[in-house]
Amino acid sequence: MQLIPALKEQWLNLTAQYTTDEPLLLQEFDHLITHYSTINRFYHNLQHIHNLLLLQQQYEEMIHDHDTIGFAIFYHDLVYDVMKTDNEDESALAAGRFMQQTNVPVTQAEKIMEYIRATKSHDGNSTDNDLLLFLDFDMAILGSSSEEYQQYAQQIRMEYNSYNDTAYNMGRTKVLQHFLQMPHIYSTETFRNKYEQQARENINAELAALKTT
Repeated sequence: MQLIPALKEQWLNLTAQYTTDEPLLLQEFDHLITHYSTINRFYHNLQHIHNLLLLQQQYEEMIHDHDTIGFAIFYHDLVYDVMKTDNEDESALAAGRFMQQTNVPVTQAEKIMEYIRATKSHDGNSTDNDLLLFLDFDMAILGSSSEEYQQYAQQIRMEYNSYNDTAYNMGRTKVLQHFLQMPHIYSTETFRNKYEQQARENINAELAALKTT
């Protein structure tokens, strides 16, 4: 897979200053790849991680702590089981276990784990601009073109293929309505200006489609 060499280079660049234990870094990278490559991942996969890293590069001048965001990107969907509600907590704990084996400062590790846990609610009520940017990176897909959004919606449905249409439509509708009820889907002015209107149009279109299935 073309993505893996690029992701490996980014992973090693991110982690090099925190440990010289190359076997540990390679073992952990394989661990990440294994989790993000499972057959039930149609959206929350390596491509998703790659896309967020591209956004990090695109908005690099707005970011204060690139390493914290980098670690959060790599780990935020490490654990992804549609039947469970503790994925973000488990992903944060996995990140913490790795960082305990490195020289990542404890305060930074706690911050990274906080970022990962924040993806559960995407509550933009924070004064940490890096956290707000990270959350907006994760939500950027909602404001993509209608074609890209439709593909995303199909991929999410495939990840929840263990649910019948009635159960899925009910749960998905609740999630989408939650987004629409938020004062702003995006936490930063930059992303609101670029994506907010399109995101709301996409979500309304998906809600309408769910009513017909």
